[in-house]
Amino acid sequence: MLPGGVIEEKRDYVTLSLPALQQSSTRPSRSWRRRWNQLPRLQRVVLLMLGVAAIVALTYAIASHAEPSAAPAVSQSNYQQENNLTPPPLLPHPPDNPQEKEEVVENEEYAKKDAIKEGRDQIVPPPGLPQKRTARQEAVVAAMKHAWKGYKTYAWGHDHLKPISRTRNDWLRLGLTLVDALDTLWIMDLKEEFSEAQEWVSTQLHFNLNQDVNLFETTIRVLGGLLSAYHLTKEQVFLDKAVDLGDRLIAGFNSGSGVPYADVNLYSRRASKPKWGPDSSTSEVTTIQLEFRDLSRITGNPSYEEKVNFVSEHIHKLPKTEGLVPIFINAQTGEWRSHSTITLGARGDSYYEYLLKQWIQTGRTKDYLRDDYNESVSGMEHRLAARTEPSNLLFFGELHGSSKNFVNKMDELTCYLPGTLALGVHYGMPKHHMKLAEQLMYTCTLTWLRQPTNLAPEITYFNTQPTGTSEDFFVKNNDAHYLLRPETLESLWYMYHLTGNKTYQDWGWQMFQGIETYCRVENGYTSIGNVRSTLDTKPKDKMESFFLGETLKYLYLLFMEDQSTYSVDKWVFNSEAHLLPIYSH
Repeated sequence: MLPGGVIEEKRDYVTLSLPALQQSSTRPSRSWRRRWNQLPRLQRVVLLMLGVAAIVALTYAIASHAEPSAAPAVSQSNYQQENNLTPPPLLPHPPDNPQEKEEVVENEEYAKKDAIKEGRDQIVPPPGLPQKRTARQEAVVAAMKHAWKGYKTYAWGHDHLKPISRTRNDWLRLGLTLVDALDTLWIMDLKEEFSEAQEWVSTQLHFNLNQDVNLFETTIRVLGGLLSAYHLTKEQVFLDKAVDLGDRLIAGFNSGSGVPYADVNLYSRRASKPKWGPDSSTSEVTTIQLEFRDLSRITGNPSYEEKVNFVSEHIHKLPKTEGLVPIFINAQTGEWRSHSTITLGARGDSYYEYLLKQWIQTGRTKDYLRDDYNESVSGMEHRLAARTEPSNLLFFGELHGSSKNFVNKMDELTCYLPGTLALGVHYGMPKHHMKLAEQLMYTCTLTWLRQPTNLAPEITYFNTQPTGTSEDFFVKNNDAHYLLRPETLESLWYMYHLTGNKTYQDWGWQMFQGIETYCRVENGYTSIGNVRSTLDTKPKDKMESFFLGETLKYLYLLFMEDQSTYSVDKWVFNSEAHLLPIYSH
């Protein structure tokens, strides 16, 4: 056995000892024939058999050296439980630290990944050549088919399905669920469903609507979904639709500062501030760069990328609180609303995610993005990180108001962060970020699995002082809803993808069982209003588009045995889990 647990293939060799040849200057062929005929019959048979064996052995040796068989994959997991359908005990334990490896091995792994990244095409094999699915993947595919059937029956071409009332909901009037689901259908090899969705995009998806849409949501869901479908399939229809949409959305950048407005009218191509206030959300104006940059790279039209680059560079120059940013910015002046909250949750979250992912997308060439990301993580550690009583769980709170008072609450949305931290370490960020990722991943998991439904509330509050109870966190009545969100499952996939630790798969399986038990209804899946009770979940009658675009996709990827096809060395996943290629600059 070689170092690292790889088994070296054993081969048998045959050595023949034959009499020395005698030189003869005359009639050598007759001399050998005469001597051969003089041998006893049994000896001749034995020699013939040995000769055949020698030829076979020589042929086998040549073939083995010409086409060596691939060494079996070696799991990095310390958790050896079989991938069966029996969930582990309800309350998880923190996984072993997967970062304890020798430096030589780590360098070898990075060298291999660099070679893969440089040498492989960005386009994955088409449906029809799927890897064999695991039993858990099959369960997720069954969930996808169930959700799709309900959507097709009662909400086809509309934004969202209302599965209990058997009707639909429209928000942007852009077929959100269908477009969000395109790459998930492709990845799951659901050919029939993908084909009917492509036909709808080709014939029914139009953007000449007198409709105000949110720039951010439309970009990450619709533009991102179309771009991802194009990269996976190379079907021109997806690119054509993406260009049409991008040309309309670009009007959002026509502000006094170049920082985009929140809303854009697709017909008039006029932008406006949101109806609820004068400012744009920070996460929204900084979470559109991956998509518009990719559109420029595909089309050769630099205008999209120039617009979003300007925004990133402008944000880079603004003052920050140890790399942390307020959640509102004025599009006309380009300045922060200084007294607004600093949070890693709603309206702040994906700013930090896209700092790292933009740097990766551009071939790790824009160093100010990397530097801003690292500074922000340091700020998170110093200003937002806290520990619970009595279990010392890590969580990240918020800073409120002009005085930036610490508040001990954390959104489920914040649970994207373990995956982002792990991705950063994979690309060379400080190694102690992985410890943060592991510990926050454990806390996020407990916010799900300590609820009787195995589902997380929208917001959790954490005890930081002794309370006389054993509870580390609690949930308020108004925050007890679960909207079919994917963030924790997203991070579980990154953690498994980058460490091989199957504990993360098992945690995700428990969460999926919670979804199946308490969110599945006759005609699809519904968000619920109360995760704290198995008897009174208060179904809300809405299936969000991101349930198909993100939640089920990340579950499917989490349970996939071969993690190479959708490797983070080849793809960057946007904030809606749509796949975009990594470029060299």
